[in-house]
Amino acid sequence: MTSTSPAQQAEKHVAPQADHSDAARSWVRRIAEGRAWLFLAGLIICFEAWSRFAFGTTFVLNPFNVQSIAIFAVAPLLLATGQTFVIISGGIDLSLGFIMGLAAVVAAHATNMAGAAIPLPLAMLAGILAAVIVAGVPGVINGLLISRLRVPPFIGTLGMFGVARGAAFLLAGGTTVPVQNSWFALLGNGRLYGVPYLVIITAVFVIVMHYLLGQTRFGQHNYAIGANVQAARRAGIDIKDHILRLYVLSAMCAGLGGALYAARFTAGAAQAGEPLLLDSVAAVVIGGASLFGGSGTILGTVAGALVIAVIQYGLVFVNVEPFWQFIAVGVVIIISVLIDQAQRRFSGARQDD
Repeated sequence: MTSTSPAQQAEKHVAPQADHSDAARSWVRRIAEGRAWLFLAGLIICFEAWSRFAFGTTFVLNPFNVQSIAIFAVAPLLLATGQTFVIISGGIDLSLGFIMGLAAVVAAHATNMAGAAIPLPLAMLAGILAAVIVAGVPGVINGLLISRLRVPPFIGTLGMFGVARGAAFLLAGGTTVPVQNSWFALLGNGRLYGVPYLVIITAVFVIVMHYLLGQTRFGQHNYAIGANVQAARRAGIDIKDHILRLYVLSAMCAGLGGALYAARFTAGAAQAGEPLLLDSVAAVVIGGASLFGGSGTILGTVAGALVIAVIQYGLVFVNVEPFWQFIAVGVVIIISVLIDQAQRRFSGARQDD
């Protein structure tokens, strides 16, 4: 009869525990990666049930509701797309809200001035282009402050928040700037086969950004810097130039958001993006990105933006005071951060005390 040693007996008892541990880590990782889509599905089910029982009508199968939610998500998603790149790199951009407002005012002024000299469609394009280019200026300053002067992203972009805010209000004269361009209004409120142009433009833009982050060297360098900046530097990545380009990209995303805001409301407003800054950060966090850097996806951010849009529109639809949306979004953010912490703990990532 073959006898087993104490070490072999101990190994038999330890192996199943390791299997359970691996399974637990796998489940936590899957939940963490798909939490935004789980939140979205849960919200849709809740609002659908609420609508059926309270009003005898559907919530999610109503085309008007779907279009409204999609439009609600456009502006926060455009800001959050740029914010995703920044947060994955381990930074944050607090200036996006008023960069968007500045871009909206620039788009309105540029479209009106160009409309007096060139055809309206070209004037519309000139206004959008001017908004995106001007938005890139504070992005360059943010990038230089953070990459060259080593100013912490939180402080540098918070300072630019104030600068962009003042510039936007000065340029707007303290009021909104109406746009006198029928093509611009059509862009903001027209539809193609029932789908708003704003949603189509945003969808195409998001697909391009998804490819940029997931399939290009720029995107891979971004993940590497967020995961371990020292290792990325030793691997030959130019950290300074990458961070500069990163904040320019983020600001230009806000610039496009400002231009589309002006098209939707046929007016530019300096405060256009002020309430959307926190929504952009929330969409990224809910979407699965870690504030420690190194993880996140554009598709996750899309789900996060839709979660916020469903909460905002759904509470109004079921006749609940809209102030509850702040509580609901806050709860979802806290749950997302707790899930991220659990994922990092199970994966053995470093935790800050």
